[in-house]
Amino acid sequence: MKYFFYLNFRFFFVLREWVFRRFTLGGLMVFFGAAVSAIMGIDTGRTLCYQIFSFLSCLLLVSICVSFFFRPCLSVKRFLPEMATAGSPLRYRAAIKNLSKKKYNDLFFIEIQADPVPDFQTFLRIPEPGEEKRNFFDRAVKYYRWEWLISMKTMAKITPHSIPPVMPGEEAVIHCEIFPQKRGVLHLSGFFIARPDFFGLFYAMKKISLPQSVVILPRRCNLPQPELEGKRQYQSGGVSLSSSVGDSEEFVSLRDYRPGDPLKRIHWKSWAKTGRPVVKEYQGEFYVRHALILDTFEIHEYSTRFEEAVSAAASFACNMETRESLLDLMFVGTQAYCFTTGRSLGHLDNTLKILASARPCYDKPFKSLGALVMEKASALSSCICILLSWDDERKTLVKNLKSMGVSVVVFLFLESNKDKFIDYGPMADTPDRFFMLVEQETPG
Repeated sequence: MKYFFYLNFRFFFVLREWVFRRFTLGGLMVFFGAAVSAIMGIDTGRTLCYQIFSFLSCLLLVSICVSFFFRPCLSVKRFLPEMATAGSPLRYRAAIKNLSKKKYNDLFFIEIQADPVPDFQTFLRIPEPGEEKRNFFDRAVKYYRWEWLISMKTMAKITPHSIPPVMPGEEAVIHCEIFPQKRGVLHLSGFFIARPDFFGLFYAMKKISLPQSVVILPRRCNLPQPELEGKRQYQSGGVSLSSSVGDSEEFVSLRDYRPGDPLKRIHWKSWAKTGRPVVKEYQGEFYVRHALILDTFEIHEYSTRFEEAVSAAASFACNMETRESLLDLMFVGTQAYCFTTGRSLGHLDNTLKILASARPCYDKPFKSLGALVMEKASALSSCICILLSWDDERKTLVKNLKSMGVSVVVFLFLESNKDKFIDYGPMADTPDRFFMLVEQETPG
């Protein structure tokens, strides 16, 4: 029975998309007018509505038949940017060249994005948020779950763009806009070239394949921006981390050799006196190093709370000054990851691209993230923890970081309608650096 509902939802979704894509507004009015007149004109002896039905049906039939003769000879190139941001318009250009010997008028350009229809296993496995509050019929049929999954898998809102008249052999350039709604990779498989019939009721269309993709970065959000405290820490191999900005490499002191130190730093005279390798230490080996810890341990695949946490991480990454410091982004996906930017080690765009593809982690414990953080803790000056829970494991991680002298700021994303008055734990002594935010309700 569930598979029957799934097939019906899929069929009517495809039919709905086809109808609203192919019929103009006037065509939809004629179509519904024909349907109403057909119902009212069943008894031909009492009403003349059947004549209206015949007339409107003939108009639609002629419009649909004419569409089969639309065979435009065009070539299209689109010039997409490498990245865009969710919630902001994606603007780009498309060049349409007329390869035929006739002029084309009244053409429209319609992008095609990846099919948002979920597969049957996804339909069975992932419930709509708040589904348990719906009545028995809605829970059994799962129509609202279907609509919610479609909205979650629809990456962008796409509208048709008018193409100016194109003379034979000439090229028209149009400026297009797409409105990305989700972070991730927006796949554009091609586009339709559409033209309405002479009645303006039905679009004749030609599909042209042109696969391209754009990385959609997480949307930014307005959050408190606490001042990140913390002193400089020694960075092993610091010379290789230096760039042309920041501190000059001034001599500080001599110290014992450590694995990884370059041979050119060895102080040969001191080695000769002491009998053990000694290297010169420079100021350039001490940096301010921030960590941005993202809690990815969320049980729901399409979680508004998790998306808000990713947006928060992207916002902090954009606002941090990394010209003279380092920033480590740490989270767990298929494995534990640590990506470093700042001081010419990496660009901010790389961090945002990584966040664009971040997904919840289901098969690993939180301690895998804790182990990664503690491995780097001795080199950290400050740490922003973006957490989805405030249990003993997370409290222990924060406590251990603070005991090592790391300045810690915690942003805790709570579920909707959850009690916000919770124990601050290891953050009790710095409540001004502990922020609780409630997940926004998912619209209807």
